Amino acid sequence: MEPKKLITFAVPCYNSAAYMDKCVESLLKGGEDVEIILVDDGSTKDDTPAICDRYAAQYPGIIKAIHQENGGHGEGVNQGLRNASGLYYKVVDSDDWLDEDALHKALDQLRAFASGNRLIDMLVCNYVYEHVEDGTQKVMRYRNVFPEGRVFTWAETSRFRPSQYLLMHSVIYRTQLLRDCGLVLPKHTFYVDNLFVYQPLPYVRSIYYMDVDLYRYFIGRADQSVNEEIMCSRVEQQVKVTKLMIDSHSLQSVMSQNRALGRYMFNDLAMMMTISSIFLVMDGSPEKLGQRTELWEYLRTVDSGIYHRMKYRAVSAVGCFPGYQGRRLSLKLYRLVRRIYKFN
Repeated sequence: MEPKKLITFAVPCYNSAAYMDKCVESLLKGGEDVEIILVDDGSTKDDTPAICDRYAAQYPGIIKAIHQENGGHGEGVNQGLRNASGLYYKVVDSDDWLDEDALHKALDQLRAFASGNRLIDMLVCNYVYEHVEDGTQKVMRYRNVFPEGRVFTWAETSRFRPSQYLLMHSVIYRTQLLRDCGLVLPKHTFYVDNLFVYQPLPYVRSIYYMDVDLYRYFIGRADQSVNEEIMCSRVEQQVKVTKLMIDSHSLQSVMSQNRALGRYMFNDLAMMMTISSIFLVMDGSPEKLGQRTELWEYLRTVDSGIYHRMKYRAVSAVGCFPGYQGRRLSLKLYRLVRRIYKFN
């Protein structure tokens, strides 16, 4: 049996030849302790398959290349998890990269936990929006939420700000925890990164936060999934992921057992409900407006108590103002928030 690596980086790749080198080279800075799984998701338009094979041949002790029929980003994450030998697991999108100094610091900390036989469930680091359109950066930190320099539990966390959420970019999970919680992301579906972070959270018992800017999130490419026009065209997939989040846990139970975690998960789900509602409103067709109503009815069917709390909560109401003027106001508020936080 091969010795376990400290961490597995899974890199789903789909026609990524133009930019994936920067991603892979940044991960190679981690040295022999890292495993990099390049998942070629049925690429046909460029040299992505050949690039994956070239890296695997060049770094046989570090990089694995897996070729699969096209299954979407989620199936790339699933494939990486199935084949991971690392104690920890992190997904890095092929157009993003990791900061070298922050990577070494994070690996040193994980190495210390591993050598002391005290594995933590989740490591959280900062991530940075790298805006291609204007060359600016925005760092998302958690100093106000998490203690630093020690292992802690959800009960020791503070409140998140409205703009603060745990994204795939900010978390490193213990690999076995992801397997134990039964995480399997849907195929041919975008925005599954929200489910990737959300579903395992109640299984997390130990957390460590490092105030380092590890993940560099490249944003602004025209074909990116978070491009506003593309999000409108894929809104059904956003709704699908939101429903899977609703189904994944009883929020009432989580909130009764762990108040801080329940509050965070409630707010996270509320934001997903809001985003789905906003993009359905953007379309404006009777069909899409009906889907918005159906989404909220779905939540009410699953948990009427959570529905009533969320429906009238301010962050959710942004996507739920009634009538034509209410929908116009919702869109104005959304675009104002988008300009402030520059999240797509």
